[in-house]
Amino acid sequence: MNRSLPIASPRPRQLKRPPENYPEIVSELQSLGMRWLDGAGIGLARAGGAGPSDHKAVTIANQTVMVPILNEASLRSPYSAQVHGDYALLLKGDEPILELAFPKKPRFYDRSTADGVPYWKIATLHGQDVLATTVLQTCKRYGNRATSCQFCAIGQSLAAKTTIAEKTPAQLAEVAKAAVELDGVRHMVMTTGTPQTDDRGAAVLAAAAHAVRAAVDLPIQAQCEPPADFAWFSRLAEAGVDSLGLHLEAVTEEVRARIIPGKAEVPVSVYLEAFAAAVAVFGRGQVSSYILAGLGDSREAILNMCERMIALGVYPFVVPFVPITGTPLANHPTPEPAFMAALLADVAAMLGAAKLSSTEIKAGCGRCGACSSLKTREAAYA
Repeated sequence: MNRSLPIASPRPRQLKRPPENYPEIVSELQSLGMRWLDGAGIGLARAGGAGPSDHKAVTIANQTVMVPILNEASLRSPYSAQVHGDYALLLKGDEPILELAFPKKPRFYDRSTADGVPYWKIATLHGQDVLATTVLQTCKRYGNRATSCQFCAIGQSLAAKTTIAEKTPAQLAEVAKAAVELDGVRHMVMTTGTPQTDDRGAAVLAAAAHAVRAAVDLPIQAQCEPPADFAWFSRLAEAGVDSLGLHLEAVTEEVRARIIPGKAEVPVSVYLEAFAAAVAVFGRGQVSSYILAGLGDSREAILNMCERMIALGVYPFVVPFVPITGTPLANHPTPEPAFMAALLADVAAMLGAAKLSSTEIKAGCGRCGACSSLKTREAAYA
C-alpha cells in the first residue's frame, strides 16, 4: 500500500473561514494527535521516513494540517475522526467540532519511470501543493543510535520498500514535471540524509535542483546540515535553489547533545554563522530552520534563539515534537497544547514586529506551514 501525504481539494461545503479558535484546535491536534475511525483503514498517510511521519494530512476550512494518527500518543488522544464517505467529522470526546477533508491519491502517483520505479517512491505530495523528496534515504549516523538523531525514522520507509535509497536528478526532474502538470504542485522540498562528505548533502541537492529546474519552473527549498564550506550556498543558488533549510531542531547544547548527539558535533555557534552566510546568498526570509518544541528546551530558550535567528533574517519554523513509532523517542511525551499555543503566539509576534512572514518564503516547509499553527497565528501580528 502506498502511504504518502497528498491532500484532496476540500468539498464545496468546506469553503469557509476557519473557526475563530482554529490555532488552538491545531495546537491540540498536533500535540495530542487523533484516532482515525474508518473500517476501510487509514488510507493515505505516512509512516516512517525523513519528513513529517506517522501523520495524515487533513484540511480544515481550506487550511492544510498535519495530524499524528499512527504514533502512541494518538492512540490516547481525546480527538477522533469519524469517517463518512469523502469527509470526516472531528470529535473531542463525544462533542462534534468540525469537518475534515482528507487525502486522495494524486494523479502522478499512477506513473512509473521507464525502469519501473513508481513515481511515489521518488517524491510525494505533502500538504496541499508541495512536492517533497529525500534525495539520499540514508544517513551516516542513522545506523548507530549513539550518534543518530533519537527521533529520526529515515530508514523505516526504506526498510518498508516505500522509497528508494537514492533518487537520481533525472528521476526527480521527471516526477516534478509530472506533479506540476497533473496535480498543480507549486513548490518543492528536497531534503537528504547526511553523507560522509564535508558538503553534508549540498552536492547531491545541487545536482537534483539543477535537473528539476531544467525540466520545470518550480521553486525549490533545499534542506541539509551546514556544509563545512559555506561556498556551497552560492552553488545551491546557482543550481536553482530558491530557499534553504538549515535545521537546528534543538536550541541548547545540552538538549542537542542528548537528542541529536551526532548532529550536535556541529555547534549552535556554527549554525548562527551559517545562517548569516546563507541569508547573504538567498535573502532575508528565504532561510529557515526547524525548531522542535517539546524535547527539553525551555520556552525562554526557544524564544531567545528565535529572536537571534529573526535578527539574522532567518524564519524560525517552530513545530511541536511528534514522537515516531520505532524510534528511541517513541514514548517521549508530546508538548502540552497550552505550552505550544503560548510559545507560537510569542514567535508570531516577533515575526510580525520584524516583518518576516511565511507568505514571502518562495518554497518549503515554512511556506506550507502545515506542521505547526505558527503560520495561522502570524495573521494576528501582520
